[in-house]
Amino acid sequence: MDSYSFLLSLALILLFTKIFGIASAHVHLPQVVGALLAGIILGPSGIGILHQSDFLVKTAEIGVIMLMFIAGIDTDINELKRTGPAACLIAVMGVFVPIIGCGGVYYLFFGSGFNQLNMLKAAFVGVVFAATSVSITVETLNEMGKLKTPVGTTLLSAAIIDDIIGIVVLSVLSAMGDSTVNPGVTVLKILAFFVFTFVVGFIVYKVFKKVTIHHETSRRVAVWALAFCFIMSYCAEKLFGVADITGAYFAGVILCNLTKSRQYVAKKITAASYLVFSPVFFANIGLKTDLSGINAHILLFALVLAVMAVLTKIVGCGVAARVTKMSNRDSLAVGIGMVARGEVALMVAQKGIDGGYIDSSVFPAIVLCVVIAALITPVLLKLSLSKGKVPDSTPVSLKQI
Repeated sequence: MDSYSFLLSLALILLFTKIFGIASAHVHLPQVVGALLAGIILGPSGIGILHQSDFLVKTAEIGVIMLMFIAGIDTDINELKRTGPAACLIAVMGVFVPIIGCGGVYYLFFGSGFNQLNMLKAAFVGVVFAATSVSITVETLNEMGKLKTPVGTTLLSAAIIDDIIGIVVLSVLSAMGDSTVNPGVTVLKILAFFVFTFVVGFIVYKVFKKVTIHHETSRRVAVWALAFCFIMSYCAEKLFGVADITGAYFAGVILCNLTKSRQYVAKKITAASYLVFSPVFFANIGLKTDLSGINAHILLFALVLAVMAVLTKIVGCGVAARVTKMSNRDSLAVGIGMVARGEVALMVAQKGIDGGYIDSSVFPAIVLCVVIAALITPVLLKLSLSKGKVPDSTPVSLKQI
């Protein structure tokens, strides 16, 4: 790539991800679907005018870190406390049932023996489908006036918790994939990371709370917060062997109780992220998606995996909701609401490719499954909650979730 062609690449990515994102929104699809399509169409599998470069890879990494920081800072701790045990049980079942089910599908199609590498690959595919895309579910519930109902609040809390569990599992699997690393040492490092996060988080939260008393909506607060996000990402990866996105997520959680500053920081970081870095991240996934290797075997795998991805969430989360004394109808709605996958699933898949745990030939099937899950959730959720609509007088902006 010549010295200035990266500017043209960046311009094309920004233009086409926005154009396709708007088109996706017009047909009631998540805009991330349009961004992925833009990368596929512009990349080697499409017209071939864009290719991966060191600039795009590093910019995409910043994009995923910022996305996870935003997810962390948008975490509603009070909501988590209110729903408590029910949301925790639903989240746990919503993580481990898909890991077993979807990982089992991968092993059935591609497992060539019972060894650590094959089990890690299967587990990584399972973890991809462990996380829930809360924005899709929130949008559907908000349109139906069901966001403030027990189903809505439980879904929101469970989705947040299962993202946390999924990210922790991702970190464990990433560390285990290094044959030179002792599993016991890996567990100790992860525990040390959480101790480090708690201590540093307590100090940083107190410092931020003090210095932002008179500067709650100052640009310097957003700059300090983003710097803290990058420091936590670096420390997580470099010092503890934990995925950098885990550090970014918990950096956001540490700052999520800063009242007015939280909203201001989230707004500023979201603007910066969605202007440049996030579009590059999603487009870069599209650029990596090689459709030339798709055959009947891969297509069959994608269809079976998609069915399993839907069923494991409905069954796992639905049964857990029923155990917590929710009605059959509400339990089914909770299970369906947890089906949607989106940004976090794609982040995990990207980490799997980078670490060599997800084969490039399988990646298009995973992307297809994520898109199917995103498409089917609003339809099924509306069907399951179509009766007894309760007006919700407090519309929620997706940017505030």
